[in-house]
Amino acid sequence: MSKVEHDLTHHAKKATGIGDPQCFRGEAGPAKFKVGDRVRVRNLPDLFYTRSQVYTRGAVGTVTEAVYESPAAEDEAWDNTDKPEWFYSIVFRQKELWPDYPDLYANDTVETELSERWLEPA
Repeated sequence: MSKVEHDLTHHAKKATGIGDPQCFRGEAGPAKFKVGDRVRVRNLPDLFYTRSQVYTRGAVGTVTEAVYESPAAEDEAWDNTDKPEWFYSIVFRQKELWPDYPDLYANDTVETELSERWLEPA
């Protein structure tokens, strides 16, 4: 098998019988954030693909869970699965994301997952 063939099948072989992202459990090191931490979504450049929604960039939210370890979408799109990182569930007040959101619903929230590279302490 050539290196290219190996690289293209490595992730599939690793996940077979275990599942994805379970096959990366224990590979990302300690989680940087914990439940209750306030975090800001960084406004990083993205090339080709990301799972970080543009509407969350610059917004402050609260970590509700360290969900799983997996390669970030930006890496996985290029078949780079050697550096998993933590993904977190983050809750945002909708008013924080959309300033024109009606005051009548000021307590409405939205929750999404973001990888650790996109987050910094708020």
